[in-house]
Amino acid sequence: MLVAVFTDFGLEGPYTGQMKAVLHRDAPGVPVVDLLADAPVFDPRASAYLLAALVPALPAGSVVLGVVDPGVGSDRGAVMVEADDCWYVGPDNGLFALVVRRARTARAFPVFEAPGAVSASFHGRDVFAPAAARLACGERPERGAARAPATVDRPDWPDDLDRIVYIDRYGNAMTGLRAGRLDPGAELVAHGRPARRARTFSDVPVGQAFWYENANGLAELAVNQGRAADALALRPGDAIGIRDPR
Repeated sequence: MLVAVFTDFGLEGPYTGQMKAVLHRDAPGVPVVDLLADAPVFDPRASAYLLAALVPALPAGSVVLGVVDPGVGSDRGAVMVEADDCWYVGPDNGLFALVVRRARTARAFPVFEAPGAVSASFHGRDVFAPAAARLACGERPERGAARAPATVDRPDWPDDLDRIVYIDRYGNAMTGLRAGRLDPGAELVAHGRPARRARTFSDVPVGQAFWYENANGLAELAVNQGRAADALALRPGDAIGIRDPR
C-alpha cells in the first residue's frame, strides 16, 4: 500500500509539498512516492496515456493522487475510481480515461466531501489529497454511490495516441503508442524523418535516431548518446507518423 502522486506541478514551488503534507497528516505512516511530477502541463489527455503506462508497476491496493487540472475551480467534476486493484482520485477530466478503459474491472464514485475550506485554485491540496488519504487508511465510498465507469472514459480519445506525450531529461521522446501494438518492422516518422526500431541504445551507432519499446511499454524515440528531442526537433504534442513495412 502506498500513495503515488502524479501531477504537472513540478517539484519547484510549494504545491507538491503541500499536497504531500496533507497526505502525511491524514494518512500517517503510509508511504508516499512521486510517480511523476512533470506530467504534460495543462494536458489531461496526454497525461492519461502516460499514467496508464506507469501504473502497472504499482503494488496492489495503491492509491493514485492524480492532478493535471487546468479546469480547477470550474464546473468540471471530481472522481474516485477503483480500477483493478488500485484507487485513483482527481479531476474528472479524462485523466483516468485510459486506466478505466484498459482495466479488467472498474467503478467510479463521487469524491469524499472536503474536510474544510476549499481553495478555488488548489483542489489537489484541499479536495483530492484528503480523499486519497482516507482511501489509503482503508475508508471506502458507499457502494450505492457508484456510477458507470464509462462516464470517466473519453470515447473520442483513441486507444493509442500518435503524439509525443513526454520528453525526459535525456531528450528521449515518449509517444502515447503502445509498442506491442506496432508492427516490429514499422518506422516512426517525426517531421518527415523516419526512425527504425531497435532493441536498445547500444544496438545502433552513436548519434543514430531509432525507436524502441521503453520500460513502460510505450514506443519512444531516442538517439544513442544524444537527444532525440533536439535531433528531431520534437516537442510534446507533436504528431508521429507510423510507416508500416511494405
